[in-house]
Amino acid sequence: MTDPTTRPAADAPGTPAASDAPQVSEVSETDVVAMMTERRGALGEKMGIRVVEMSAERAVATMPVEGNTQPFGLLHGGASVVLAESLGSMASAVHAWPDRVPVGVDINATHHRSATSGTVTGVATAIHRGRTSTCYEVVITDEQGRRLCTSRITCALVPADRLA
Repeated sequence: MTDPTTRPAADAPGTPAASDAPQVSEVSETDVVAMMTERRGALGEKMGIRVVEMSAERAVATMPVEGNTQPFGLLHGGASVVLAESLGSMASAVHAWPDRVPVGVDINATHHRSATSGTVTGVATAIHRGRTSTCYEVVITDEQGRRLCTSRITCALVPADRLA
């Protein structure tokens, strides 16, 4: 899929002219969902985040505990926050497309219990989906369905043309 945020140089050999590049408004919501599912960013890849479900209303992803622990072998609280922010930001991007892009402005997390192995699952559920902001509750559970962390993320929805 073409990245709608990048425009190739018109004079590069074998590269279509900038006027041939798809415009942001030509990218469908389905394409945005696919982009959010496939492109987790470098940090998401390092953390092993795998998107399972993605929509503006609900997003689900998994992450291994192994490789994301603190010195005592427990799932690092920061890793849980990375998972929560990733889910909330991606769902916000689906909601805001094509006119706006999300920018995280607040996140908090309450850690209820620890995990030392296995895979955790984060489920982001929309609390508010507005024109200029979104808010998601993210619940992270272990393989037994026990709640490990509850997080809330708020994103400002910035006009896409301001990031160009």
